[in-house]
Amino acid sequence: MTERTQSALAVLRAAADLPPAAFSTSFGAEDMVVLDLIRRHALPISIFTLDTGRLPEETYALMQQVEQRYGKCVTNFFPDAQAVQELVAANGINGFYDSVDNRKACCAVRKLEPLGRALAGKRAWVTGLRAQQSVTRAALASRETDAERGLEKFNPLADWSESDVWAYIRANDVPYNALHDRFYPSIGCAPCTRAITPGEDLRAGRWWWSCLKTRSAACTSRTARCRA
Repeated sequence: MTERTQSALAVLRAAADLPPAAFSTSFGAEDMVVLDLIRRHALPISIFTLDTGRLPEETYALMQQVEQRYGKCVTNFFPDAQAVQELVAANGINGFYDSVDNRKACCAVRKLEPLGRALAGKRAWVTGLRAQQSVTRAALASRETDAERGLEKFNPLADWSESDVWAYIRANDVPYNALHDRFYPSIGCAPCTRAITPGEDLRAGRWWWSCLKTRSAACTSRTARCRA
């Protein structure tokens, strides 16, 4: 076992010591490493995902692979059907393309509200975040307090590099999303995710149309992510 893996396990065990603990997965490469560690070492951490209803087919295929490999260990949380219906009636089925406010409204209904339900009553929240994923996460710690939700947040891969992630996946034959082989380093909802080109920020493929609409200075650089 590598030093990186031992360190990640120590963080996961610290999370497990604050029951009930839960791990949120979107089935990206980092999340698959964390899921494998939890299941491989039988850690008492529940696992959930947010099924927004707009995920790529490749993500659903991976969900099936996970069930076949690790058993039925992931709980799906869905957005409130009435809230989705009202959102679509107000903004249109793809209204999130029209403005940043509409995009945030969509995320609030499809992601944030279900996340709140998933974390209700939990003391520890485990994520697959890494400090190197973007400049906004550069100061990411392996453990931090989420004051808004009143729980402890654990990021066992905070100091892992992308090569660390893929080395673990290959060494342990961990299943992963097929979109990663098509230059999708960060995978969210299908309409909100695109492949990136060499030199772009790892998260440049998320909410990419905001760059086209705002034409901000940050967007003109292939190495910068639009934060609109």
